[in-house]
Amino acid sequence: MSASMVGMSFLVLGVVLLLGKLIRLKSPQLQSLFIPSSLIGGFLALLLGPELLGNLVSWAGFNEYFFSDGLFPAEMLDVWTTLPGLFINIIFATLFLGKKIPGIREIWFLAGPQVAHGQTIAWGQYVFGILVTLLILTPFFGIDPMAGALIEISFEGGHGTAAGMAATFQELGFSDAADLALGLATVGILFGVVFGIVLLNYGVRKGKTEVLSSADHISLDERYQSGIIDFDSRESAGKITTRPESIEPLSLHFAYVGVAIGIGYIILQVLILIEKITWGNATDIYLMSHIPLFPLAMIGGILLQLFLDKFDVHQTLDRNLMMRIQGLSLDILITSAIATLSLTVIGNNLMPFLILATVGIAWNMIAFLFLGPRMMPSYWFERSIGNFGQSMGMTASGLLLMRIADPGNRSPALEGFGYKQLLFEPIVGGGIFTAASVPLIFYFGPLPVLILAAIIMLFWSGLGLFYFGRK
Repeated sequence: MSASMVGMSFLVLGVVLLLGKLIRLKSPQLQSLFIPSSLIGGFLALLLGPELLGNLVSWAGFNEYFFSDGLFPAEMLDVWTTLPGLFINIIFATLFLGKKIPGIREIWFLAGPQVAHGQTIAWGQYVFGILVTLLILTPFFGIDPMAGALIEISFEGGHGTAAGMAATFQELGFSDAADLALGLATVGILFGVVFGIVLLNYGVRKGKTEVLSSADHISLDERYQSGIIDFDSRESAGKITTRPESIEPLSLHFAYVGVAIGIGYIILQVLILIEKITWGNATDIYLMSHIPLFPLAMIGGILLQLFLDKFDVHQTLDRNLMMRIQGLSLDILITSAIATLSLTVIGNNLMPFLILATVGIAWNMIAFLFLGPRMMPSYWFERSIGNFGQSMGMTASGLLLMRIADPGNRSPALEGFGYKQLLFEPIVGGGIFTAASVPLIFYFGPLPVLILAAIIMLFWSGLGLFYFGRK
């Protein structure tokens, strides 16, 4: 993996992303489904790689002449394989950088119902994922019990979390789980938007929505769907907080990301050391060494933001610039992860894969339709449609569905959703428990983790039903 090949791999990945955007521009169907260009580009690279084009050439007997491994050399694919595990740290480090961290009381007052609903969905994904693994997947298909965590990792966590957990799966002897998780995350994104639009139409026709009054309003303008912003409506990508001759503002923000990841790395090493000198030597159980860096990078970002809020009198950190770094990292992660997906692994585990996907989608739909109206005191549809979109694989999907359900931002859904993340992301959806769930199942077995998840799910659902729901 030479330096020149690493550089060339990024350049080719940029071309793939651009082709994905061009395909999206030319396809009204993809636009109407709001499929991101990174996902289209990833599938294009997968199509032209060894898994599809390479195997097709070999099957046709032309492997001695051309494209026996697809269009991309093996060294380039090796680079792409490592990118998701690296860029997930940047994504999580930027989640709260540049955001004003409100007090717990403020978050609870505005976003409490959405917190309870979102937490119920996330812990339910563990409960039903582990249940279906114990009752069906392990006895009948011989799949590892750690598969019980895949629904939450893939649906609630998305491509980033699925990619970030790959090393953990490898260390614990369940390497196939990485490709299964990425495949499930892809299913989640695709079905999340499709079912989200179906639910929006259902909500309007049945009078469930408080903002939209007609199904004709369930749309976004053509420019929004295409992803192109009108020239006169374009906004700045971010504010220049430092003079470029002293330090380029983007370089400064990238440095802040490095500091946040560094803080997370120090925290992780301290936790590993504490575990080693305490219960680790006594029990020979080492959980912390299997936890990936990205959830701690998020904690590092929160700590750095709290420090900057207090001591950065010049306010040199701009949220919009940080979002651009996050967006770039997410595009690179999704494209490279899909491009290097192993279809062979998914094909060998097709029935378990389909069962997990079905259970995950069914639970998310039930949680939206039956728990949402009973846990939200007002604007339940607008609030819970965001949780539904996020629980299917992407925060961006939740934001998109909320924008369609409440285009004028008349409900507290969007603001509550943003606050909810502060009590949500550090725990599940890529947080500490998401990272620890697989080692916990490996060391203690699926049953104790199932009991723990069920207790926590019942706590949050009870809080939503009997406290917030009655307000």
